[in-house]
Amino acid sequence: MTENTTKTGLIERPPVIAVMGHVDHGKSKLLDYIRKTNIVDKEAGGITQHTSAYEVIHNGKKITFLDTPGHAAFTTMRERGAQIADIAILIVSAEEGVKTQTLEALQSIKAQNTPFVVAINKIDKPEADIEKTKQSLAENDVFVEGYGGNVPVALISAKEGTGVNELLELLLLVAELEELKGDPTTPAEGFVLESHLDSKCGIASTFIIKNGTLRASDYVVVGREVTKIKRLADFLDQPIKELAFSAPAHLFGFAKLPSVGEPFKAFADKKSAECFALNAPEETGRKINISSKESDEVGLPIIIKADVAGTLEAVEKELAKLKVEKVSLDIIDLGVGPITENDVKLIQAFPGAKILGFRVPAEKGALALAEKFKITIQTSDVIYKLSEWLEEEMKQTAPKQTSEVVLGKAKILKTFGENGDKQIVGGIVGQGKVIRGKEVKILRHEKEICRGKIVGLQMQKIKTEEVEENTQFGAEIEAKLEIAPGDYIEVYETVVK
Repeated sequence: MTENTTKTGLIERPPVIAVMGHVDHGKSKLLDYIRKTNIVDKEAGGITQHTSAYEVIHNGKKITFLDTPGHAAFTTMRERGAQIADIAILIVSAEEGVKTQTLEALQSIKAQNTPFVVAINKIDKPEADIEKTKQSLAENDVFVEGYGGNVPVALISAKEGTGVNELLELLLLVAELEELKGDPTTPAEGFVLESHLDSKCGIASTFIIKNGTLRASDYVVVGREVTKIKRLADFLDQPIKELAFSAPAHLFGFAKLPSVGEPFKAFADKKSAECFALNAPEETGRKINISSKESDEVGLPIIIKADVAGTLEAVEKELAKLKVEKVSLDIIDLGVGPITENDVKLIQAFPGAKILGFRVPAEKGALALAEKFKITIQTSDVIYKLSEWLEEEMKQTAPKQTSEVVLGKAKILKTFGENGDKQIVGGIVGQGKVIRGKEVKILRHEKEICRGKIVGLQMQKIKTEEVEENTQFGAEIEAKLEIAPGDYIEVYETVVK
């Protein structure tokens, strides 16, 4: 957004760097080493499920890092990281090489035309093969320096810290070549990185400032919404009066969740902010859709709740991928924050409804009301577990299809009278088997006249469970109509799919 800034007052600004790549290739471990903290152990399932922003200082220069999730469900969040970042690190494991999410991250980087460097991680591992990894990259059109291309590459061990300083130096060099500039005297502008509902402070957001200075007294505009900042904090959540370009900023005071990925602009006074908002385009963020379904499909109504807006979007997209024949998902509502009584009240009119919560609790009142209305609430801290659970529920919801499988056919040769509603007959198996306990169709002149059940079966006057083809038998059959010599019985079973 620096294009709108005049050349006067431009100074060098810190780079905003997205760390991207396949799950478990070491993105968070790298940031852990750089920040000397531990985030990985706090993440459910060992997977980073939020886009977070951190500021570090290396050799006296600031660098802002965006940690983007590697799991397949979070493609949109990775794309957003590439959009907001000035430079990207594509991290690749020296053990595994290029994987699925590596390619997705690379696609996001290229789509945004973001300069990037490759960090080959886990070089300390016994199975590490640096040359094979470079070959894997080349096979996917990423040609690093010294391997037929000019993409900068660093060899690192995020766990041991090997090569990390060299990586940081490389990033600062790329930033210098990009000539990143900003004007600290202008009001701030940038992007919404994340939004969530704070139990104590209400709606909060993380912004990345791409130009100017954001002050605690400012008004910010996102889409057509104007908000007076109630509290401004840095990336460590420490209150602060102002933050300059490239810094992550935590803001409080919103009346509704700002759309993730939307641009923001700050103003010193309310009138200017409102004037700008009047002319702003409608927000381009995600809208709620109820999935369309074919006439023979069954709809499964759901509400989705998540802790932050970015993961809510990721959860919605992940669940939308689920495909179960004859079942469609109807998203009745979605939102950020705990599952409440209002959520239950909203969906209780829909038969078979489910409420899904990602990294959020269900309030006591909601649980009690859900039990009363027989509504299922399912929560999880790991997205794929939530997805697996819902897929199973969809399978249970799918309309059951029944079919009749013919097991055998026999001709009735003789009848021996009745025993109550049971008829004693003799016959010969023409094809398949005659089996005791199975249902039968009674056919006369190739037309079904009634149905019955084989309750007794003998072969050579000895009780048996089944009789094979071309074998005579005696049977006791329950049937409402009289069976006659020359009739056929067709033995079948009903299969439910």
